[in-house]
Amino acid sequence: MTATYRQPGVVLTDRRFSVPLDHDDPAGERIEVFAREVVSASQGGAELPWLVYLTGGPGFGATRFNGRESWLGRALDDFRVLLLDQRGTGSSTPANRQTLPLRGGPREQADYLAHFRADSIVRDCEAIRAEVTGGAPWTVLGQSFGGFCATHYLSAAPEGLSTALITGGLPTLDGHADDVYRAAYPRMERKTAAHYARYPQDVERARRIAAHLAEHEPVLNGGYKLTVQAFQSLGILLGAGDGSHRLHYLLEDAFVRTPAGFALSDAFQENVQAALSYAGNPLFAVLHEAIYGQGERPTAWSAERTRTEFPQFDAEKALAGDAPLLFTGEAVQRWMFDTDPALRPLRETADLLAERTGWPRLYDTERLAANEVPVAAVIYHDDMYVDTEHSLRTARAIRGLRTWVTDEFEHDGLRVSGPRVLDRLLALTRGEA
Repeated sequence: MTATYRQPGVVLTDRRFSVPLDHDDPAGERIEVFAREVVSASQGGAELPWLVYLTGGPGFGATRFNGRESWLGRALDDFRVLLLDQRGTGSSTPANRQTLPLRGGPREQADYLAHFRADSIVRDCEAIRAEVTGGAPWTVLGQSFGGFCATHYLSAAPEGLSTALITGGLPTLDGHADDVYRAAYPRMERKTAAHYARYPQDVERARRIAAHLAEHEPVLNGGYKLTVQAFQSLGILLGAGDGSHRLHYLLEDAFVRTPAGFALSDAFQENVQAALSYAGNPLFAVLHEAIYGQGERPTAWSAERTRTEFPQFDAEKALAGDAPLLFTGEAVQRWMFDTDPALRPLRETADLLAERTGWPRLYDTERLAANEVPVAAVIYHDDMYVDTEHSLRTARAIRGLRTWVTDEFEHDGLRVSGPRVLDRLLALTRGEA
């Protein structure tokens, strides 16, 4: 069933596709995947090639644009665009604390969610491509985790691609989650230091807030338990171009004077809960380490385990002395399934995924070394979310891949300067830059 309608400058068609839950069992259970087709209103039914967009995550639906916003406007000059809600997200068959109990208990839920990684997403794309393009290859644009999916696409089904464009999303090909987080914590420390250099007044503000939380540990209006570790995880904001400013403005109005003394303001609590809650995208937390799983070694709550190797992140020690409180980000840890009411019902499911072994390999290094698909990637210097050195190593392993390494943007470069980023990547794949 489709529905077609208009926004300024574009014609939109909502499309729904039935795909197997397990592509190795095509006669088994099926789920629905939603995608929004977008074409330029001025070009109408022109025969343009297709571009499919895979957003970051895991666990996020495709961007909801208004007209020709950001990179979409540039893409519509050359393509018909398909904005894909990856399985379990957006308007695709949802997977969250409300729906997953339909599967059964935690074991059944974990087995179900094991089919929601990049390998299954790419096989969804191939099933949809056959229906949408009649079998013609298309261009894939992968942002962040979408780039992980695009890299798997090059490994598993390069015949489906005419071009691959990757923004901030070249994954390690063979690294374990432990390698990912051992590289991540030093970046988090650098991002915190850069924030404090920009806003030195925030050193004392963050310490004051953390000391208050250590004593009171409030439960926010939506049920979120704001611990010191949860407060530290606001560092996830520091991976975006405007993130340091957003964190600063959040910290500056944390306290208000009340008849009982100083307390955390309602505005601060609401904004913190909005920043930290996974209610809108629980799969980000549940599958975050599973996206790195390959082979027999479990991920085993890697971010939480490797954090102990970096004692400078210990808030209790920082508060006992005069060290600045360090923020963390892009690190999902087991305690989050206690603090966040949207995740608490999924704690056992997440434990089972963390213990899971036998994950299929995601990347075929021999096939990537023989790649013939034009591919370009923007790599953000000192990207907090995806390690730059890992990305550069992967770029060297993919035959013909052209890179644009820049410190002009943070991880959200496609959002803040989409037309320019997309134009540069297209030029690279076409030999024009």
